[in-house]
Amino acid sequence: MINGNTLRDAIISAANNIDNSRKAVDALNIFPVPDGDTGTNMSMTAKAAARELSILPSGSTAGDVAQKAASALLRGARGNSGVILSLIFRGFSKALKGKETIGTQDLVAALAEGTKSAYGAVMKPTEGTILTVVREASEAAAEAAKGSPTAAELWAEACRAGKEALDKTPEILPVLKKAGVVDAGGQGLMLIFEGMLSVFEGRGIIASSTDDPAVTVKAVAPAQVNEEIKFGYCTEFIVNRTTHEATDALNLRSYLESIGDCVVVVDDDEIIKVHVHSNDPGNAIQAGLKYGALVNIKIDNMRYQHNSNVVESAPQSEEGNSQETMPKAAEIEKQFGFVAVCAGEGFEEMFRQLGVDAVVSGGQTMNPSTDDILRAVLATPAEHVFILPNNKNIIMAAEQVAPMCDKGISVLHTKTVPQGIAAVLSFDETISADKNHYEMMKAAGRVGTGLITFAARDSEVNDQRVRKGEILGMEEGKITVLEKDPIQAGYKVARRLYKRHQASMVTIYYGADSSEAQAEQLAELIRSRCHDADVSIINGGQPVYYFTIAVE
Repeated sequence: MINGNTLRDAIISAANNIDNSRKAVDALNIFPVPDGDTGTNMSMTAKAAARELSILPSGSTAGDVAQKAASALLRGARGNSGVILSLIFRGFSKALKGKETIGTQDLVAALAEGTKSAYGAVMKPTEGTILTVVREASEAAAEAAKGSPTAAELWAEACRAGKEALDKTPEILPVLKKAGVVDAGGQGLMLIFEGMLSVFEGRGIIASSTDDPAVTVKAVAPAQVNEEIKFGYCTEFIVNRTTHEATDALNLRSYLESIGDCVVVVDDDEIIKVHVHSNDPGNAIQAGLKYGALVNIKIDNMRYQHNSNVVESAPQSEEGNSQETMPKAAEIEKQFGFVAVCAGEGFEEMFRQLGVDAVVSGGQTMNPSTDDILRAVLATPAEHVFILPNNKNIIMAAEQVAPMCDKGISVLHTKTVPQGIAAVLSFDETISADKNHYEMMKAAGRVGTGLITFAARDSEVNDQRVRKGEILGMEEGKITVLEKDPIQAGYKVARRLYKRHQASMVTIYYGADSSEAQAEQLAELIRSRCHDADVSIINGGQPVYYFTIAVE
């Protein structure tokens, strides 16, 4: 039988084992783009549980240990692999609820519930992944239990079957076979299970010494806003067109850029939607009146209305208990609020100026945890909070927030920062949360996104060899361009997106490793070949990506 102390030690050992090998698991990533790698995400997720359990009083029941671990894993979940790992242990917790000690049949039930929970959370389960590994480990454990093994022997059989399933993943997924690797998530799960086995078999806890990096949640304090904001009035309105000349919106936009910043002008045959920061909102309104009647006029004094606090999230110390330090929810001041995830000071500033209440620092190379997003939601003084993950590998973590707080939550499936910006711009406070969710996702879907980065590892894409350090151009998450120069890659991607979307506007966000001068070179190339394009340049400050390109 396994008591609470043994289960606690087993989960701590598991966290340490994946932590020791996380770089090796990261190296299994077959996609050459720098990202929040599987080993890192699973390690940081597992260590959240290890920290919680390390301060759990000795003598706790197995059921209590399982519940505590599941809760910590859920809050600490990073990336899709981390969320799936937390769901597996949520199933364990459900099966072991109320158990003083656990035996072979309890372990069989835990694996079965963990498998069910993981598969149930994925809309289209893919075999040849972590899901296959946990399922075959579970099935083998159920079969082995018929022979009356000890708990340690049963777990050893589950590990054997899981390893066998892992070795077969390249036969199930051709992309793994072509790269000569096994599934990274499955490998991470096996390291966790094998770490537990070390304790179950009496070999003790595997040690680890790696520290977790911290993720910061930022909101704007009033004093900070006064120092940073050059133009103090946020002005928004809609023009009901009375003239339809093609140059109308461009002329209006040019004028607004001369009197302020953060200018967004979106138009169609019937309306022009305007957003601008200036020191004289009356001039912006007078300019808008030249094109038609104004509706939905909104003017905010940003120096007075931004009253959130700066919130630092989870450096959860080895001694700290994250549940005890969870901040209280902010007092409700409004109906709707926003939390956005992004990396880069320019992007953070843009989201704040668009009215986002809290920005969680994170993205491709550092996926924030569910706990980081939850803290930002709690700091948002609104009844209903829209979460903008802005990265496909953060969506699952964001979706875990809803059951953990009393606020209304809508997770928009924004996969890029430009999609998130478009979603916020389309928000209408006069309609319901559900209607806003629909309209914001429609707006996000109209934005094409290109990303220019570098290959983090040797790989193969579309039967073409990719060398480490080579420049990659991506369209909607897919690598389409290989180049030696970021500007040339950016031009090729922008031109393809511009034609495909039949766009009129191109926005270039240059990153931390690019300059405004390089962005200007790229803009001139685009203008020279896409003659009707209205091209803008903004400092996004993002890491990893030389340029983020939005077309709409």
